[in-house]
Amino acid sequence: MNVSSHVSTRLGAYYFVYFTYVGAFVPYFSLWLSAQGYGPAQIALVLAMPQVARIFAPTLWGWLADHTGRQREIVILSAFTVAAGFASLFVVRGAVEMALVLFLMSVFSAGAMPLVEATTLAAVRGGAGNYGPIRMWGSIGFMLAVLGTGAWLDRAGVGQVLPILFGLALLVCGAAFGVPAGTRHEAGSGAERIFAVLWRVDVLALFAAGMCMAVAHGALYAFYSIYLEAAGYSKTAIGALWTLGVVAEVVVFLRLPQLMRRFSLRFLLIASFGCAAVRFVAIGWGVEWIVLLAAAQLLHAATFGAYHAASIAAVHRLFSGRIAGRGQTLFSSLSYGLGGAIGTLLAGWSWVALGPSSSFVASALFGAVGAVLVAWKVRV
Repeated sequence: MNVSSHVSTRLGAYYFVYFTYVGAFVPYFSLWLSAQGYGPAQIALVLAMPQVARIFAPTLWGWLADHTGRQREIVILSAFTVAAGFASLFVVRGAVEMALVLFLMSVFSAGAMPLVEATTLAAVRGGAGNYGPIRMWGSIGFMLAVLGTGAWLDRAGVGQVLPILFGLALLVCGAAFGVPAGTRHEAGSGAERIFAVLWRVDVLALFAAGMCMAVAHGALYAFYSIYLEAAGYSKTAIGALWTLGVVAEVVVFLRLPQLMRRFSLRFLLIASFGCAAVRFVAIGWGVEWIVLLAAAQLLHAATFGAYHAASIAAVHRLFSGRIAGRGQTLFSSLSYGLGGAIGTLLAGWSWVALGPSSSFVASALFGAVGAVLVAWKVRV
């Protein structure tokens, strides 16, 4: 691996702690909101706020990081903002007020992970295969948090979600100090160059496909746990299903060096989108069959693991040098941000208007559209 073991350890530690927090937030925060009496539309509104912030905030932080070299300081600010935001939720009540808190904390925190991704890829000198063994520690943290939190909530009740999230956010604050310092780029033609790259047809197709993948995951991240709970699954079983997907993701990250040597990024992207279409149809129509749900979760290896690694590697190839940080944050803004916001809000509407099964079928359709976009124009 073209990165020192010391830097690798520091980055791996940040990924581990950060995604431990994410592993408690993603599956269980919606359950906490539901337990507070919020309905699907209100839950979707609250959960859409981080995605809305990601439409513009990562790009602003990426520009600032590229020009100042203060990547680590931005990541530290992000961590403390998240901790402060969760502290405020102990007293905030009302869906609109809660949505506002999540929006504000997300504006300050949205740039952290894209900057860490750019830092990691720079540390491994763009070697996408070498990225996997570092990033896998995030998956391990996510997996442990999902299992541990689910088991604890079955004993202590869903009201414990908020204290758990606050405690984990404080741990992220500590880990943020270990992120390697960034590099300041001299002012120049960066703005002109980034827009010249962005307006290429292949880049637009890649970003549009990324939006489709984020939209496709809207129902999953907002309502999957609620969906399973309504079908009679325990918190432990819900956690086990989430964990199964992450185990598959870890395997992919471990095998990334071989996958990247054997397949093109384009092939990996098309396969990932195809797996998304299959996965969400299976979830939508197979909730009564645990074996089918388990098989669908194994496809997380492709719909997140392989897709995420291939997409950020593609962005790294297209946006290099002084625009590397802005390239990653721009992709985060337009795909995960705009696409995630649309997907979450769309899921909130369709969950009530069309029902859970049809909502997941709609997710599958967005996965299929993403595959077509990549096959049509993307060549990486």
